[in-house]
Amino acid sequence: QVQLVESGGGLVQAGGSLRLTCTASGGTFMRYSMAWFRQAPGKEREFVAGISLSGVNRSYVDSTKGRFTISRDNAKNAMFLQMNSLRPEDTAVYYCASRLANVGPYTYWGQGTQVTVSA
Repeated sequence: QVQLVESGGGLVQAGGSLRLTCTASGGTFMRYSMAWFRQAPGKEREFVAGISLSGVNRSYVDSTKGRFTISRDNAKNAMFLQMNSLRPEDTAVYYCASRLANVGPYTYWGQGTQVTVSA
């Protein structure tokens, strides 16, 4: 059973930076593609960024392109989200998710970490 734990959230002023970490256990990390999602109050959960098994292929929602960078370290069973130039609209609970290989729905989820960006 794969377990995911997020960390690194917090309160930051607009224009600031945060680095989120997702640590995985219970599976062979390099066999799973990974992603970050977020959910703001009153809104549906949305995809933020995804990364392939090897880390070569990455994708982002348009609103984060050029500001957020997703990465992974397979040796440490960890995934990261470097968030720069944060905006108040980035405020949300951020979740990491994984799925076996690169197909199908994300089946494993962390508990989430709160990111709050003040104006």
